[in-house]
Amino acid sequence: MGDMLWTPPADVRERSRIGAYLRWLREHRGLDFADYDALWRWSTTDLDGFWRSIWDHFEVIAHTPPTATLAERGMPGARWFPDATLNYAENVLRLPGRADDDPVVFSHGQTRPPVTLTAGELREQVRRVSAGLRRLGVTAGDRVAAYAPNIAETYVLLLATASLGAIFSSCAPEFGTRSVTDRWQQIEPTILVAVDGYRYGDKPVDRRAEVAAIRAALPSLRHTVSIGYLDPTGPAPGGTLGWAELAAPTDEPLTFTPVAFDHPLYVLYSSGTTGLPKPIVHGHGGILLEHLKMLALHHDLGPADRFFWFTTTGWMMWNFLVSGPAVGAAIVLFDGNPGVRAEPGRPAEPDLGGLWRLAAETGTTYFGTSAPYLLACRKAGLIPREVADLSALRGVGSTGAPLPAEGFRWVYETVGDHVQLQSLSGGTDVCTGFVGGVPLLPVYAGEIACRALGAKVEARSADGTPVIGELGELVITEPMPSMPVGFWNDPDGTRYAEAYFDVYPGVWRHGDWITINERGGCVITGRSDATLNRGGVRLGTAEFYSVVEGLDEVLDSVVVHLEDDEGGAGELLLFVVLAEGLELDDPMRAKICRELRTALSPRHVPDEIHQVRSVPRTLSAKKLEVPVKKILTGTPVDQAAAKGALVNPESLTAFAALARSRTTS
Repeated sequence: MGDMLWTPPADVRERSRIGAYLRWLREHRGLDFADYDALWRWSTTDLDGFWRSIWDHFEVIAHTPPTATLAERGMPGARWFPDATLNYAENVLRLPGRADDDPVVFSHGQTRPPVTLTAGELREQVRRVSAGLRRLGVTAGDRVAAYAPNIAETYVLLLATASLGAIFSSCAPEFGTRSVTDRWQQIEPTILVAVDGYRYGDKPVDRRAEVAAIRAALPSLRHTVSIGYLDPTGPAPGGTLGWAELAAPTDEPLTFTPVAFDHPLYVLYSSGTTGLPKPIVHGHGGILLEHLKMLALHHDLGPADRFFWFTTTGWMMWNFLVSGPAVGAAIVLFDGNPGVRAEPGRPAEPDLGGLWRLAAETGTTYFGTSAPYLLACRKAGLIPREVADLSALRGVGSTGAPLPAEGFRWVYETVGDHVQLQSLSGGTDVCTGFVGGVPLLPVYAGEIACRALGAKVEARSADGTPVIGELGELVITEPMPSMPVGFWNDPDGTRYAEAYFDVYPGVWRHGDWITINERGGCVITGRSDATLNRGGVRLGTAEFYSVVEGLDEVLDSVVVHLEDDEGGAGELLLFVVLAEGLELDDPMRAKICRELRTALSPRHVPDEIHQVRSVPRTLSAKKLEVPVKKILTGTPVDQAAAKGALVNPESLTAFAALARSRTTS
């Protein structure tokens, strides 16, 4: 059991949004719950009652109110609110609790000065861009693609697209041409909105050539709109419109096209590290209900809050972040390199404190980021409360990878003991977290506090039975509204069914290892397809990295297990990135092995340790254990990983070289 690091205040039910929801359930439904566990059990048993309560409690704006809640309960194929019509953008732009002159979007970055939009200005921008899209012929069902960073224009474009019933898709501009076209050739957009480039730290990155190549590869495009982001004074490239033309003044009112609950809102993509990225279609209603639930009841966000998550437009956390105004929260957007300080006229210098200073400057109350960023801050010896006034902060969120116990302790020691740290885990597949935190429960070091409301998460043993206190496959045994509407161009649902339901019929298998303890707390220990299986004992990668990267000398690492076809122990190979100037020698190998043996077990001691210059990661910073394993077992690099989906594709060459040397030795 990890140390208890935070406990809810005695009056949490009076002060929190989940407390208000519990009072509403008592008053309007005659339901009384003694604790979170009882509420969770009801929410995952009475699916009709729970999800209809979310609709009613948050007063969802409907064009056609619902009669039924869940028409079909089986998975895949669950049908939610089958007769209702609504519009996601209309519900977001209601901005409950916000006056017209309240600032609701704070957009900061390293390319241009900050931009702030009030509630009135956001609605006005969406009104104009919606009219601009309509002038370009966009109607319900058309696809609008954004090759654009985490800036206000991208957000306005999403809401304007959704207001028309058209379908949005974004790629961050650091994505290479191949990565973008692999995604968008599948959905055939008619409109492309693209930046000319951006600044990462103090480095200008011109993307005009990539935009030209993307345009050439998408014959479906009817119009391209250029945002002069890197060079605001430069002319729009030939054959394109400028953003100002798209957002030109107009008398057209802001209207919202009523669409079915499961009408496509946007297409998100699997990381695409092997094969074509899966185009995951999310619906207006499912995303709205899920985000209302998570943002208000779990993250406790409302009209008094300013909500930040460090993300790009290529990661589902951007889609999660920008639903903040639906619960009244203002959002803080950041575009740039979080690891450097970049100021005009001065060379960039390493600095991980910038995001914490941004939180202070914007009055952020909830600071979300990735586990690797928090661990990098810890490794650098950063003490956020000494570089920024974080007194407004009351929540810290961590996702993208498991956060080990030392990461939890670092937050409480250096950010503040007043904040609730919420580690969460979910996926692009549902655009939310299955497991996370909640104001009603304490925070234990290294532990995700709970299974989210409405998410019937279980750990399954190898024989398929639910287990408590043991490592198992993370499965979801009841449907959730934000499960995908389907995959694009998958009319009979075959690809969708294969992705999640091929192992346990009727049960969603997510692909993570999870341990759920007696009190409902959860620990994720890595991807189940990257498991280290030594002599029949399954070892999660997360605990492995926690030990290895806890060493001052080790900056990063990746571990893979190469199975033995004869049923033996196989080989455990560890790759490390060492601090500047260090070489991997026998004493260093011995130190790493000693730490793993002591902290974990003799089974965790690798057979070989190799030094590499970098660990291959996706553009959303996930380690690529499976492609590394494929390369080491003879798969050609181009077949093992889609290089355009990597932040550092050159990192793969070291593994290919090792694979060749192993076959010739």
